[in-house]
Amino acid sequence: MNLKGRSFLTLKDFTSDEIEYLLNLAAELKEKKKKGIMGNSLKGKNIALIFEKPSTRTRCAFTIGCIDEGGHPEYLSKDDIQLGHKESVEDTARVLGRMFDGIEFRGYQQETVEKLAKYSGVPVWNGLTDAYHPTQILADFLTLKEQFGKLKGLKLVYVGDGRNNMANSLMIGSTKMGIHFTILAPKSLWPGQELIKTCEDYAKESGSIIEISDCLDAVEGADAVYTDVWCSMGEEDLAAERIAILKPYQVNDDLLSKTKKDNTIFLHCLPAVKGKEVTEDVFERFADVVFDEAENRMHTIKAVMVATLGNQ
Repeated sequence: MNLKGRSFLTLKDFTSDEIEYLLNLAAELKEKKKKGIMGNSLKGKNIALIFEKPSTRTRCAFTIGCIDEGGHPEYLSKDDIQLGHKESVEDTARVLGRMFDGIEFRGYQQETVEKLAKYSGVPVWNGLTDAYHPTQILADFLTLKEQFGKLKGLKLVYVGDGRNNMANSLMIGSTKMGIHFTILAPKSLWPGQELIKTCEDYAKESGSIIEISDCLDAVEGADAVYTDVWCSMGEEDLAAERIAILKPYQVNDDLLSKTKKDNTIFLHCLPAVKGKEVTEDVFERFADVVFDEAENRMHTIKAVMVATLGNQ
């Protein structure tokens, strides 16, 4: 499959076959790394890593993934360049596109990463925006495949803030891949109707079922229960209000018992605020899976770079 020159901005832009290809490539690259086999598909490639928001997993995954394949990553924080301040995003994109072979962006506005892709002329990868977090979804799906041997037909329940970038992206990815997807959240934090409608169209093709509920019993039958922090980066002033309305939706033993399954796993995109969105004992019980998921950021991000930019 040829994804050369493509940007990776949202999973809306990719078919189920293309997503499956990226997951299979990630699994292959992971296996090679475990055996100490490094690639050179990014040899001679320079990659800009733009970070408006700080990061642990995204920064490390892009850096190591790039170096493992022979490329050179250059970290650019918001204080290092003039992105959207003294220089427009469009002009910064055109400069970076002349010097770099690929650009990663992690920040606030989806519009920024879209402009970088439009004006740079090189592949651009979304490391997170307020709207979407597509590289995280690839890591989540690789983890699900490792745990269950498949994606299609699994039931994934996302608990918490149902309209943040993780809920949005999981709904898109799940409905593309035939995963039955439930958002369990208070009504005030349900996703927008426009996105639900888009995902319902994907679901018709894949056989996925979407459910949006504020009833805890909606976790019944879940193969995986997923949560995220209650306050996303930049929303710290809403913390008290969020804690109050989301407290009933904490992932704890009582909630997991409602799945009525013994093999349900817990997933978290990290960083976790233990004692808030998930209890410490639940988190630690599933720590091996959660940190597999964190490691899989590197393998899936490497796959995206290799597929869209690499010399294979």
